[in-house]
Amino acid sequence: MEVRYSPDKNGFRLMTTDELRKSFLIDNLFQKNKIEMVYSDIDRSITGSAVPIGKVLKLTATKKEMATDYFAERREIGVINIGGKGIVTLDGKIHQMENYDALYIGRGVKKVEFKSSSDKKLAKFYFVSYPAHKEYPSKVIKFSEATPVKLGSLADSNSRTIYKYIHPGTMETCQLVMGLTILDEGSVWNTMPPHTHQRRSEVYMYFNLSPDSLVLHLFGEPHETRHVIIRNEQAVLSTSWSMHSGCGTKNYSFIWAMGGENQVFDDMDWIAMKDLK
Repeated sequence: MEVRYSPDKNGFRLMTTDELRKSFLIDNLFQKNKIEMVYSDIDRSITGSAVPIGKVLKLTATKKEMATDYFAERREIGVINIGGKGIVTLDGKIHQMENYDALYIGRGVKKVEFKSSSDKKLAKFYFVSYPAHKEYPSKVIKFSEATPVKLGSLADSNSRTIYKYIHPGTMETCQLVMGLTILDEGSVWNTMPPHTHQRRSEVYMYFNLSPDSLVLHLFGEPHETRHVIIRNEQAVLSTSWSMHSGCGTKNYSFIWAMGGENQVFDDMDWIAMKDLK
């Protein structure tokens, strides 16, 4: 597991493009038969993926970073499958997951195992984990059960549907909130005007991008913005003080996951367009 340490505002201003990418961009996800993970000091999130082929992949703790006997000993986990049909087994209980289905894994689950239902169309499990202080029941949330919210317009190039999976309106969690946003064809902007949320951090994972497409992810302080180029199935970390927004060369999808002091989805500090530099 790779460990990342985030810079403060002053250090952020002095960073080169390569330094920004090494600190915030996660570009090694979804490798076959590997569980890739990044541990961030930003609210102690862990972002990872599992793509099983021909065998079961087991999610285990790392002693140095986590100092636990098993991964979810003091954590909760949100999983969304962006690939073919798959199975996640929790302490022997099988959970079937189709494309765009989600799974909440509560604190205290000792064995987490990932498996693809077919080697011809692999499951692609993406997960984000935050520390948890209480146990809540694990639960599958089918794509059809997610709460959809339609936002934006084609006139503003940001017509999109937000699907809320793991959030207070669906279930109780300690701090994890997670969902999926799909942009309509012809729309390229997400979250513009941008925002920050002082009370929590966020992780974006962009996907459904063709090989010749990209997303320009904007971050930093509103009066001194920076950007990082993101390709298909890559993630970016966002601190509580940094704005975040994105613009693609064509429409795309992204999974958002948040953890921190507040779980209210609309708890955002909006930034006026006139204040961006």
